[in-house]
Amino acid sequence: MTPKADESSGPRLDERITGALVGAAVGDALGGPVEGYSPDQILERHGGRVHGVVGPWNGDDWRTARPIAPYHKGDGHVTDDTLMTHALVRVYAAVRDHLDAYAIAGHLVPDLMTTPRWIPELEAEALPLHRIFLAEKWLVARLHYGHVDPREAGVGNIVNCGAAMYMAPVGLVNAADPRAAYAEALDVAGAHQSSYGREAAGVFAAAVAAACVPGATPESVVDTCLALAKDGTREAIEKCCETAAAHRDVESALVPLREAVAPYDTVGPDYRRPSLGARRPSRLHAIEELPIALAMVLIAGGDHRRAVLGAVNYGRDCDSIATMAGAVTGALGSPVPDEWAKTVAEASRLDLWEPARVLTDVAREVHACDLARRRAHEAAFRVLEGRPCSD
Repeated sequence: MTPKADESSGPRLDERITGALVGAAVGDALGGPVEGYSPDQILERHGGRVHGVVGPWNGDDWRTARPIAPYHKGDGHVTDDTLMTHALVRVYAAVRDHLDAYAIAGHLVPDLMTTPRWIPELEAEALPLHRIFLAEKWLVARLHYGHVDPREAGVGNIVNCGAAMYMAPVGLVNAADPRAAYAEALDVAGAHQSSYGREAAGVFAAAVAAACVPGATPESVVDTCLALAKDGTREAIEKCCETAAAHRDVESALVPLREAVAPYDTVGPDYRRPSLGARRPSRLHAIEELPIALAMVLIAGGDHRRAVLGAVNYGRDCDSIATMAGAVTGALGSPVPDEWAKTVAEASRLDLWEPARVLTDVAREVHACDLARRRAHEAAFRVLEGRPCSD
């Protein structure tokens, strides 16, 4: 059910966009240092649940403990989720209209390849290409070097949350129009992902757009996602959110939520050692991150702090889960804790608020263009129907 628009209900567009982008970055930074571990491992490592910014899992050995990922996760550093989100904002700033897969080839890929930026986890300036992980490097391999049709370039990549994790800007440009956000994100994500990874990108963008509807609630956001989602993604969201409805606190829900999503998740119980059938295209499966994020938003009643901490302490791919939960709750209007936002901005050496200002301007311009296009179509349709045009 879509809430009725009310001019006085809730935050303005700029506040929702700021809440979503800052909220996503904060969730990303809090989840990074415990990514890949189980709730029990997190509990043992930190002597309790994580309640805010923590240091690297391996302490001072962060650079060498996992050679495939020599990243300083922790201490308030954002990860590739935020780097990719901000890169997509820059694409919107360049195009200043709706995006498609060709915009990814023409703008996002050059951005990743040509402009050094501060990479918090590397503690250095570097090309974003040198930080993004293998499933995201696929964009460069397929689009820049392979010259693949951007609309089909995602086919063959591992199916994961790589495209979904940075789709919040699509939902925000299409604020309060989740169906349009879903369609645009599916087009954009076609350059990166296929199957249920691409579907999750569409549904996540729709969730963010739905959260921007005046009067929106966590329940209305989930209802919108269920109305749009297909196949295993829809079933996974439904099962996880049904499970969430039976819990009022995150702690009691951690194990039941994992049990609810497990039949749809191809990665398997050991996140560091995916099963042989992992991340392959399927109509029966879903990424784990989005259903769990929506469930956390429900349990938290839309509260940013509670939803993000629930996502963080769930473990596994918790930086992306917390990114999604942070974006949806921020778009709903739940305040992002100032102490977290300031710590993450300072530690990451990033202005977390500038991308929101840029995207707000773009969203307004795109909306004005949409209105003009809609009016032109209405006028043309009246002529087709043999009715006189009138202003």
